[in-house]
Amino acid sequence: MANRLTVAVLGPGGVGGLLAALLSRAGHRVICLSGERTAGVLRGDGIRVRSARFGDFTARVEADTALREPVDACLVTVKHTALDAALARVPAPVLSDGLLVPFFNGVEHPAALRARHRADRVAPAVIRVESTRLAPGVVEHGSPFADIDLTGAQVPRSRLDALAAALGAAGPATRVLEDETAALWAKMSFLAPFALLTTRYGLPLGEIRDRHRAELTALVAETAAISRACGGPADPAQALARYDAFPAGTKSSMQRDAEAGRPLELDAVGGALLRAAERHGVAAPVAARVVRELSLAHPFA
Repeated sequence: MANRLTVAVLGPGGVGGLLAALLSRAGHRVICLSGERTAGVLRGDGIRVRSARFGDFTARVEADTALREPVDACLVTVKHTALDAALARVPAPVLSDGLLVPFFNGVEHPAALRARHRADRVAPAVIRVESTRLAPGVVEHGSPFADIDLTGAQVPRSRLDALAAALGAAGPATRVLEDETAALWAKMSFLAPFALLTTRYGLPLGEIRDRHRAELTALVAETAAISRACGGPADPAQALARYDAFPAGTKSSMQRDAEAGRPLELDAVGGALLRAAERHGVAAPVAARVVRELSLAHPFA
């Protein structure tokens, strides 16, 4: 195929497994990076996807425990809590000229990654999707959408466009955004109130809307003010309208992590939100209280 890419996927879980399978099905060479057990399953069985949007299919992928050759791009789809250990699988000298594309929640990770890898090759991405790893190499894509915003303040536009074209042709609606700060805060402004409150109360979004409406509204307003101060978008009414449009049973990924006893991305979401508020002198009493309560309930978050 023309413009065939070689793409590594670090962390082939719900999101990474879906992207790896879609790219492979579209004809790109895909190398999944994981622990040896998962890598063995992927080598033998590939990745099986169940998706109402993209169909049910199995995609063949390569798999290894570390990156051993240059690639056009490495998609980083682990949780923020596993970042340091996972990046050991991608030595900077091996990645070389390849793009490092983190799909993380939060807003602080680009600076941390640019301290370890070439600043002009770090291309943060935001994905809106519900996709779950049921077992190694088995992915269920549950949402009727899969949308990606790709950015990178210092990355050559041609590199971003080539990757966006490959992702878009593979399935997810993908666009390149010029304003990295706005892209990251657009996701943060929506995610933070949703993740923090569903996890704090152990309730799906519908019950948060009904039983904790005032708290949700206040937290959305605080988050919007922080986003505005950081140079991001701020539209509290739109955020509330999006929450109201979601199915009542929707849970956040942080809530699912709490239910499963996994580490929480509390610092990457709530901690980063409060640090930004402090830097810009924005009052955030509701956010501070909810983050404090979550920290007490999940001391190892």
